[in-house]
Amino acid sequence: MRLKDLHLKLKGLRQKSFLIGDGGSKKRKQKISMPPWIALLHGYRVVEDQSFISGSDEAEPEADSVVAHRERTEELELWFFGVSNAQVGDRVTEYMQSHLFDRNPKESQIRRKSEETMRKAYLGARAEIRETHKADETWRAGSVSVLVTNTGELVTASMGNYRAVVCRAAVAHEIGSRDQQSAKRYWSRRLISGNKQSKGLLVGAERIDAPTEFIILASTGIWEVMNDQEAVRLIRYIDDPQKAAEYLAYEALNRRSKSRISCLIIRFH
Repeated sequence: MRLKDLHLKLKGLRQKSFLIGDGGSKKRKQKISMPPWIALLHGYRVVEDQSFISGSDEAEPEADSVVAHRERTEELELWFFGVSNAQVGDRVTEYMQSHLFDRNPKESQIRRKSEETMRKAYLGARAEIRETHKADETWRAGSVSVLVTNTGELVTASMGNYRAVVCRAAVAHEIGSRDQQSAKRYWSRRLISGNKQSKGLLVGAERIDAPTEFIILASTGIWEVMNDQEAVRLIRYIDDPQKAAEYLAYEALNRRSKSRISCLIIRFH
């Protein structure tokens, strides 16, 4: 089964199961086989009905897309999760399928290969968006993806104001770091122009260890009304990742977020 076949575009507040082999049930979480020292659960929430965002009669853009996919190779078992703006999602997931999963990566190469492939997938998606969309629409494009391996590797990539936050021993952090010069240019442009600018590409990797509790993948609508540590604090004691995702989205709505709200929680036990 190809990755693109599992890519879902979720409409409105309606939620559908997107787990592999669940027979179409309404259950939205699944325990996935990991090394004996860890188990993985996930849940998501996408909100589309936010007509108050634009305050105009313009057609609402497509809802964010969510993907959750398991892939087996000769040596590895991989799980790929993503939350993306409709402009980005298909491009990234199709690239990952054809340039990583279909090529049966070796265990010794998985971190390097997955980082390299994610980087190229995002750079390609960004270049295509710049060619086909107006400049004032390009900054809205965003995506965040996470690759988890059964060997304990964790690789993330994010673009725009979507990002992944890892909670480790109650402390929130992003994996990797953006180029310092790029960050300075970003803030300089924002201060000079007064326009909203999106952040650049962030790719990073690390090991999943005992203190790793969960990951939040979320869109701009979450992060514009709360910081990383606050998001972690809000859901840390909610064991069910589906309930955690719903609560995080609810809190963003309650705080009157002005951007699209979508999130996916991956919890390790």
